[in-house]
Amino acid sequence: MKTAFKIILASLSLIVLHSCNAPKKKPSTVNAKAPNVLIIVTDELRAQATSYAGDENIKTPNLDRLASMSVNFKNAVSGMPVCTPFRGSLMTGQRPITNGMFMNDVQLDTTAVTMGNIYAKAGYDTGYIGKWHMDGHGRTKFIPPGSRRQGFQFWQANECTHNYNRSVYYDNNDPTPRTWGDYDTFAQTDAAIAYMDSKKNGVNPFLLVLAWGTPHSPYNTAPEKYKKMFNPNDIKLRPNVPKGKEEAAKEELAGYYAHIAALDEMMGKLLDNLKASNQLDNTIIVFTSDHGNMSGSHRQSYKQQPYAESVKVPMLFYVPKGFGIKAGDRSAMLNSEDILPTLLGLCNISIPKSVEGINYTAYMQGKGNLKVGEETIITCVQPFGQWNRKKGGKEYRGLVTERYTYVKDLNGPWLFFDNEKDPYQLKNLVNNPNYKMIQDDLEKRLLKRLQDNKDEFLPGMEYVKKWGYTLDDSGTVPFK
Repeated sequence: MKTAFKIILASLSLIVLHSCNAPKKKPSTVNAKAPNVLIIVTDELRAQATSYAGDENIKTPNLDRLASMSVNFKNAVSGMPVCTPFRGSLMTGQRPITNGMFMNDVQLDTTAVTMGNIYAKAGYDTGYIGKWHMDGHGRTKFIPPGSRRQGFQFWQANECTHNYNRSVYYDNNDPTPRTWGDYDTFAQTDAAIAYMDSKKNGVNPFLLVLAWGTPHSPYNTAPEKYKKMFNPNDIKLRPNVPKGKEEAAKEELAGYYAHIAALDEMMGKLLDNLKASNQLDNTIIVFTSDHGNMSGSHRQSYKQQPYAESVKVPMLFYVPKGFGIKAGDRSAMLNSEDILPTLLGLCNISIPKSVEGINYTAYMQGKGNLKVGEETIITCVQPFGQWNRKKGGKEYRGLVTERYTYVKDLNGPWLFFDNEKDPYQLKNLVNNPNYKMIQDDLEKRLLKRLQDNKDEFLPGMEYVKKWGYTLDDSGTVPFK
């Protein structure tokens, strides 16, 4: 009996020892009900250019449908209204002066804590489709798998192109350039649907960024079906487009709206597919733009500038009903760096210490400090490209509230608008004695925010030297 007992005891000891030394199954870091995330970024779509925002030149029924079931941050801004700076803030939750992405065609630090890395670490499948513009190695170059893709696993992207009918991209690990087809907005949308469909029965939730290149110029390249919808002679201009700019603005806007009509149709396709595949009730959707577009307002073109047409962007957060967040307008001044922490808050993922933006989850729920987001900062660190110094570009810092826009350049107060009384920003109130107390208050608040942000507001070349960027004669990072 003793011998038998010893044999049994030895066997049990071996079993226990084996179970202790056996490889442990890694626990999943994602709840089975964790939401999918779809982020749709357009290029150069100003907040005012949809029918849900009141633009009478265009009907956007599908964007209107998304807006009707979303939280609409109606005062959202692009903190530095130009392509690469916005995208750097979207990825990192940091302001451009922190991550160095204050000019186009520079590279995001490959060791940065980014959206793709955070979600991948949390157990999400991550995908990126469309325009990237954060690599800095050339606009048509292959971006290899690894750190330069910032945590995105699935990849059908390009650095930057505006040839929407012969749009080059790279498919995952293949370094051979491909083209999307006749009009890239359509093909990219189909690719996004295919990606999401492939995940509907998967174990992990997905994070997908779909970055359309339109409605950025050139404005005459949308398919004929959409161009025929807009006659330049019928375009109603904003009152701040001056005489002498009217005809050119109407021509430009007719093509601009044609691009928007096409992407609106694609939005409908995305929503219909999510509903048909039973993914809509577990997918957070963010729809936004990297910046707006002047289109003749204030006699200006393109972006970078502190006017509403340039800085204000659409910002829709569709949050499924299970989150207890009601759809409707919100007044907070949500900025570019706030998108990432808000998404992480909604997904119950820890927000890294490197993130500078605000998590608006509690605000959307009607909890917490409802004064959060009463003001935000807009910036131009170093003017370049389409708004270089020869074209009037200059450094600025501005404070935007729901009612006021106050902007300084290196010489002092530059622009001051009462957006409630003057929605088209036609009357500059700088040093107006009737607004002295308000201007003084805005100046004080702006300086406090800059101090909090560790922003010394130096000449742009000081930051260029700090980051080691090489510029051409116009003050722009050259690109190929």
